[in-house]
Amino acid sequence: MDRKKKLKKLKPDTVVKNYWRNNEQFADLFNAVLFEGKSIIKPEELEDVDTEGSFVQEHREHVESIQASRDNIKIRKRAVEHGVELVMLGIEGQEHIHYAMPMRVMGYDYGVYKRQYDSNAGRYKRADGLDADEYLSRMKKTDKLTPVITVVFYYGEKAWDGATTLHGMLSIPQEVANYVNDYKMLLVEARKNNLILHNVNNVDLFNLLEIILDRSISKDEAKEKAIQYSEEHKTDRAVIMTMAGAANSKINLGVYEKGEGQMCTLFEEIAREGELKGIEKGRAEGIIEIGLEFGLSERDILERLQNKLKISLQIAQNYMEQFGKQTV
Repeated sequence: MDRKKKLKKLKPDTVVKNYWRNNEQFADLFNAVLFEGKSIIKPEELEDVDTEGSFVQEHREHVESIQASRDNIKIRKRAVEHGVELVMLGIEGQEHIHYAMPMRVMGYDYGVYKRQYDSNAGRYKRADGLDADEYLSRMKKTDKLTPVITVVFYYGEKAWDGATTLHGMLSIPQEVANYVNDYKMLLVEARKNNLILHNVNNVDLFNLLEIILDRSISKDEAKEKAIQYSEEHKTDRAVIMTMAGAANSKINLGVYEKGEGQMCTLFEEIAREGELKGIEKGRAEGIIEIGLEFGLSERDILERLQNKLKISLQIAQNYMEQFGKQTV
């Protein structure tokens, strides 16, 4: 078979989402982030929830549809003395630094709350059994929504230098700072962290990502360290695939069946992908520069980038953000 046909493109966001679908790995991450590694959340307590977070926002004069989709979200159901305790837990994977991430997380969480509210309000189409305030609210005083906690899993090469709170995005006069509501996000950097992890796959994934994302050493040194680590720890196939996807590389899936030289093959493919990415970046810069010179709109340039380079809208937007300012 042609070697090219053996290569399968692993999209970073897809492969990372798939990794965190595993309840053991998911629970271990949240225990590390929230409880310093203590085994508070049990894998068997977790159930998958629909990741679709779109909702309808109603205004006085119009209705607006808000599109949103979570990467991974599960509900934790824990038996307590008087019933079942519920908490929603979400993971948002992030390959690139996003300087509006606290606001995005706030929006994702609001979407979860809004869907709960809408479902609850649907029970109160009539005023029977409700006082005037409850009927107006479409919510009884005793009704409660399920809380949501979101962790941002950032697996980019650069250190996160964006805000981690809504306040960090705002220019707030000091005298009113205490009165401006804040919103905090929980950030995990794959490249460097102090998490106490117990799941073997999680430990290997974070250790390998720390190695390949380390900018203080050469690529050759990183390659040798990762290969040595993988051989010594007999790294699981799912971990290698996730690491490869997060590194935005192409890999030969056949090497995993042999169980030999998988890390060597991985880094050869990463190197080749890096060369292709360099060519792609150069072409993207040229398309953007020419588009701006001829007065094309950003929308037209983004369409050209997607069509010419066969890339997603998100990648095209990243190139536009990177090169658009340089050429203006």
